[in-house]
Amino acid sequence: MILKKALWLFMGWSTFAIVCAITTALFGTYLYLNPSLPDVENIREIELQVPLRVFSADGKLIGEFGEKRRDPVTFEETPDILISAVLSAEDDGFYSHQGVDITGLLRAVSQLVLSGSIQSGGSTITMQVARNFFLSRNQTFSRKFNEILLALKIEQELSKEEILTLYLNKIYLGNRAYGVKTAAKVYYGKELSEITLAQAAMIAGLPKAPSSYNPIANPSRALIRRNWILGRMQSLNKISDEEYEQAINEPMSASYHGQQLDLYAPYVAEIAREKALSLFGEQAYTGGYNVYTTIDSKLQEAGQRAVVNGLLAYTERHGYRGAELRLDTNLLLPLNPQQQAAVTEGTREAEDETNSDANTTLSDKANSKIIINGSSLGEVNLLPWLETLNTIPSYGKLKPAAIIDIQDKSFTAIFASGETATVEWKNGLNKAGKYVNENFYSPVPNSAKKIVQLGDVVRLFAIEEAPPLQNSNEHNESSNSSENLAETNNAEIEPKKTQWQFSQAPKAQASLVAIAPNNGAIKTIVGGFDFNQTSFNRATQAKRLPGSNFKPFVYSIGLEHGLTAASIFNDAPIVVESNQLESAWRPENASGKFYGPTRLRKALYLSRNLVSIRLLRNIGIDTAIEGMGRFGIKGKELPKNLSMVLGTYVMTPLEVATGYSVFANSGHKVEPFLVDRISNSQDEIVFQETPLTVVAGDKLTQNDNMQESISDTLTDIAKTQDTTTEPLTQKPAPRVMDERVTYIMNSMLRDVVKRGTAKKAQVLGRSDIGGKTGTTNGPTDAWFSGYNPHLVATAWLGFDDNSKIGRREYGGTAALPIWIEFMETALKSIPDTLPSQPDGVVTVRINQDTGKLTLPDDPNGIDEIFLEENVPTELPESLQTGGEASVKPVDIF
Repeated sequence: MILKKALWLFMGWSTFAIVCAITTALFGTYLYLNPSLPDVENIREIELQVPLRVFSADGKLIGEFGEKRRDPVTFEETPDILISAVLSAEDDGFYSHQGVDITGLLRAVSQLVLSGSIQSGGSTITMQVARNFFLSRNQTFSRKFNEILLALKIEQELSKEEILTLYLNKIYLGNRAYGVKTAAKVYYGKELSEITLAQAAMIAGLPKAPSSYNPIANPSRALIRRNWILGRMQSLNKISDEEYEQAINEPMSASYHGQQLDLYAPYVAEIAREKALSLFGEQAYTGGYNVYTTIDSKLQEAGQRAVVNGLLAYTERHGYRGAELRLDTNLLLPLNPQQQAAVTEGTREAEDETNSDANTTLSDKANSKIIINGSSLGEVNLLPWLETLNTIPSYGKLKPAAIIDIQDKSFTAIFASGETATVEWKNGLNKAGKYVNENFYSPVPNSAKKIVQLGDVVRLFAIEEAPPLQNSNEHNESSNSSENLAETNNAEIEPKKTQWQFSQAPKAQASLVAIAPNNGAIKTIVGGFDFNQTSFNRATQAKRLPGSNFKPFVYSIGLEHGLTAASIFNDAPIVVESNQLESAWRPENASGKFYGPTRLRKALYLSRNLVSIRLLRNIGIDTAIEGMGRFGIKGKELPKNLSMVLGTYVMTPLEVATGYSVFANSGHKVEPFLVDRISNSQDEIVFQETPLTVVAGDKLTQNDNMQESISDTLTDIAKTQDTTTEPLTQKPAPRVMDERVTYIMNSMLRDVVKRGTAKKAQVLGRSDIGGKTGTTNGPTDAWFSGYNPHLVATAWLGFDDNSKIGRREYGGTAALPIWIEFMETALKSIPDTLPSQPDGVVTVRINQDTGKLTLPDDPNGIDEIFLEENVPTELPESLQTGGEASVKPVDIF
């Protein structure tokens, strides 16, 4: 009995000693580690790594840059079902413990003792927050102890809701998704508020092992994990039995959803990214900055369509260059018995329909392979071809497809997805003469079999077309008359059908840029056919010869120096000899002809080169160079010879459009800009552009429907900034040209549209548009720059390597159609308004052959506008009767 008592006493004291020793060790460790632990209060100031985002002026997402995809969410925005799922999976005692779950830790220790390895960490959500924000993920006892200490401190500083919010936004959930809001978008393409109970459970299962339980990479393991969490939620009374049964039976629906953009404008996004990088360095990709551009989403989409359509039209005009690739028919696999049975069944069903599609796509679900029956290739498995097609990117709206069947006037092709498309003769085949060179293509063959071959990889794009309302000889020859009549009778109620156009990826390139002339805000910028094809931005980076696009700059300087729109210059041969030239320079008009005495107005709208050269010689090269700075053109870089007026100075389309804004805004210089403002993750404005803005009197010039009110912008900025910050000041755009001179230039440039090289633009039905075409020697470049008081736009087309575009291609045939298609949308809601005639400009009647005053009944007389100090005062000799002229300038308005 005494022995037994002594044994118990020894065990008691031993236990006490062990407890004291452990307590002392733990306390000592705490005293040792505590000073080195981070200050938990700093967790409130920690910024999550949020990617850089780029938006249009109307708030549409254009781009996102950063290694981590994260979109932070508040506690209030998080659905209850997701919170319940996460807590059931990770920490069901979250609201009852103080940061550490003693039971869980003891369980983890026992598992370690029994197995000899770490089976679970026993970590609460608070401990995971401590580890994710402050510590490494190394599995060591010191790290775990630090984790425990930090968790206790976090619980003292933060509320449960704050802790849970940090956790839900910080955790990695696979596929570059950080945080639950991003995970919902990546796996389900939904907002967090839209996910189902089953989807919430799936997301809640990812923190434990994002790779192992990934529903895309490991759907079977993910399903087991999801169902286990649903069972936990049921046992914890988080969901009812009915909700559990419904969720457990919901099929897997996860699939990868890439970056969801509201507006595809990669050239814009790249410029904005470079701007943010220059301001904030590498932190731009993680600091949660939002870049708001000046881009108008509707105009941007219109610009991209116009560039693509313009390039496709140019490409079609120059013939078919042949297939990009020809797939080997020897690579096709024979059908196995199961596939053969599917084909036979498909054929039997097809024969039951009189007007069936012979190229039926069948899916062998057992083998996940595509089988085509009835094609020219016979009964084969096309999987090898589909795998190759998968490696060929789409460009713009052009999708790659391999030809599997060819008829006399049509062919059928298959896309990488296994879908097929039939191209009729009228949809591109009828224009597919073989390309010879930039000037010629061979006659169009009379059969599709002479244009394409089996296995050819071609480019197709979808076109929407309403069914015909009357019989057409283009109907399928196999259709009988009664069937055609039935189709005709039903045409009005049939839905639109998708047809496919035969095309090819352009070799040429094009660009378009549009700016608001009252402050330089870039509204549209398209740098090429497709950013994925080449990221080189031809609107801002391509220095090209502008050709006759340059002439208005010189003409306006001439008007400032005493010349008028009625000044006469001889359109006759010119020979320029110089020691700097290997041979004499003999410039010509585009037509190769000479037209004699010509008024400057007519010379401009018909783009007469020889008159333009004589104009420059009249005002002087030095005078012209001195005046170019007002258009943003650096005089030191200009060629100091007469060729300058023909556009032998390289410029980007953006630079040209900026120069034309001087005409559109009646004589002010503005600077183009794309980034309006940048905010940080707290929605504080950290960058704000203050552009040069055209001011009329004490008021800013407003462009209705095209330019946001500057005052409204300033008000918004003031709301987001400290009230002690001094308000932003206006920066008036300096006047660089007499308003009267720009009025006359605008009249002359409107004549380019009314009766000159840009007459095609009359299709817009507007009186307020003006502009100038441009074509360079070769020709290698085609331009059109045009505007109205609200918008300036420049379109360019050419080859990156300066290849010739073809002798029948001009600014009016290649670039102008792009500009017209864009402006059709851009000016749709803008009233047709002409600028008011300023004081000091008068209208008189002149003889159009002499440019001098004429009598009212002169059949060759026209009205012309002049600066009041330059009005002609003499009649031509043929009309003079002696004494002073009886005709004086009238009709001043």
